[in-house]
Amino acid sequence: MYDKERGLYIAHCANGALSITGKMANRHGLIAGATGTGKTVTLQVMAETFCQAGVPCFMADMKGDLSGISQVGKMSGFIEKRLPEFGIENPEFQACPVRFFDVYGEQGHPMRATVSQMGPQLLSRLLQLNETQDGVLNITFRIADERGLLIDDLKDLRSMLDWVSKHAKEYTTKYGNISTATVGAIQRSLLQLEAQGADKFFGLPSFDIQDLLQTQDGKGIMNVLAADKLMLQPKLYSTFLLWLLSELYTTLPEVGDQPLPKLVFFFDEAHMLFTDTSKALLDKIEQVIRLIRSKGVGIYFITQSPTDIPEVILGQLGNRVQHALRAYTPKDQKAVKVAADTFRANPAFKTDEAIMNLETGEALVSFLDEKGAPGIVERAKILFPLSQIGAVTEGQRLDIIKQSGIYGKYDTAVDRQSAFEVLIAEAEQAQRELAEASKETEITVPTGPSEKPEKEEKKKPGIMSKVWKAILTAVTSTFAAILGSWVSGKVSGKKTKSRTSAKERVVKNATSAATRTITKELTRDILGNLIK
Repeated sequence: MYDKERGLYIAHCANGALSITGKMANRHGLIAGATGTGKTVTLQVMAETFCQAGVPCFMADMKGDLSGISQVGKMSGFIEKRLPEFGIENPEFQACPVRFFDVYGEQGHPMRATVSQMGPQLLSRLLQLNETQDGVLNITFRIADERGLLIDDLKDLRSMLDWVSKHAKEYTTKYGNISTATVGAIQRSLLQLEAQGADKFFGLPSFDIQDLLQTQDGKGIMNVLAADKLMLQPKLYSTFLLWLLSELYTTLPEVGDQPLPKLVFFFDEAHMLFTDTSKALLDKIEQVIRLIRSKGVGIYFITQSPTDIPEVILGQLGNRVQHALRAYTPKDQKAVKVAADTFRANPAFKTDEAIMNLETGEALVSFLDEKGAPGIVERAKILFPLSQIGAVTEGQRLDIIKQSGIYGKYDTAVDRQSAFEVLIAEAEQAQRELAEASKETEITVPTGPSEKPEKEEKKKPGIMSKVWKAILTAVTSTFAAILGSWVSGKVSGKKTKSRTSAKERVVKNATSAATRTITKELTRDILGNLIK
């Protein structure tokens, strides 16, 4: 609840109202507590308060409950009982202007980013690549930049990886070894990512960060991301939100501490962001969170225990709401102690004992004061939402989407000429050039009597010509043999039976030789034709 006197009024304790100081709202915050202790309602109350102050918000809706912020709330027995505690007589129930978004484009406006915008570092985390594979992915992005190739979607990246693999030798001395096995491993990871539906996220038109910074009738627009399906892919969920933060950081100008932030970013299930995170990426997250406050953006993490957040980041979360924690195990007891130690102690009660005894809707609250110092922790009750608690119907969601000011801006995917199309065109051109080169080496046939062929193939004799040649050779040989035998007999002047038999043998041998010659020629030619 927001008013000029109380400011960003969030909770009420024995000492009065507890409000977030406007110019300290961009110093980030934490909403923690066990399941069922009221974290979602606290998030909704905070978002409503920022909305009424004219500050747009972005929040991930894990179960669909936050969609009710788009509808006017109603009085209930629970709220009626709490009114005297908060000093409120007639609450003005109201809805917030809302835009629904969905990475998959099913329950809201699609949110897309190009692969190039995501960058190799975040993409490597999303694909869970090892150090070698990460290096090859970085090389691929570098080569694409050198060649001026756009990597918009997954098919562009796959085409680029394939091209780099085929031309690896050209870049070995410049960038290092690029093995086919490493490229294949990256391709398999991309295939798994595509099976998770990431192909719907990567592409055009890419999301414009300025669309998150809109107001309507003086109220900040609530940008609600449908994340019930997305959270089933925790790597995609956390990488997407980290990309969104990075885009905000690189896009928005420096503004410093203003009376109110330009945008408040609620990161539900925040532990997913830090699970299996490398040291290099953790340093990047810390840098973004530490510096993005100067862009007028406040980040609020929602998780079960403060131990889910790395200490280097936890120390930057000045505005805190801690719901109940249960200490059933030694690990739980340690988490309670850590949570208690993060607050500025209140002599009126023991913080660690209070954490375990908080009721639903109760919390330990500590906000930064005007000078940026943490306030003493107070045991307080969180205000009730003025909008509907619970999910909207599908019909209500559809009506809100169609009435949105950005309806139709992102709904139709665009596939421009990028790496995939360019590389395909280059491959086709190479094939055409190869075909033309092969035609130039073929035999040229003369077209006129005055033209001479550059190359003329020697005409090979056919099989019948070879047969006749063999027969002619055999007949000639036989005739020569007979003639020689006859001349020999005339010179001797004798006719004997033995000489006659010798002539017959000569004829017989000559005939056999002719037969062998013919058979040999036929066999050789037939086998030659078969082999061809």
